Amino acid sequence: MTHIERFCSIYRDLTKISSNDLRTIYTEDVEFIDPIQRHKGRDSVEAYFSKLNENARSCKFDITNTIPCDTNNDGVTAVLTWHMTLELNTPRKTIHLDGTTLLKEGASGFYYHRDYYDLGEMVYEHVPVVGWLVMKIKRKLAQ
Repeated sequence: MTHIERFCSIYRDLTKISSNDLRTIYTEDVEFIDPIQRHKGRDSVEAYFSKLNENARSCKFDITNTIPCDTNNDGVTAVLTWHMTLELNTPRKTIHLDGTTLLKEGASGFYYHRDYYDLGEMVYEHVPVVGWLVMKIKRKLAQ
């Protein structure tokens, strides 16, 4: 199984991810970036996922496209598009989110992982008052 195939398999249900799973897809010095935080090293990524899983009943990814990148200036080896379904423990809420991941791969796994998604859609729109305000601003901008 290739690193990308293993990655897609593991991310189907992130709540089941283990340290061993992370070792099969990420290098020890992986850089993991998303709109919330930046993590350097597999141990930091593992702690991040552990914290996420404490607050989630379920976190699943439907990877809709896997696009290999052979030639580019940034060293990106694959671009993924995905739909995440995150079921939170408290408040009991389900969040749906579309996003994109850039991956850079070395011989022993991915050494770079960067997620792009709408942070407002994931967080701000679900906070009372703030969510109302974000939605109102989005509607106004769409006019």
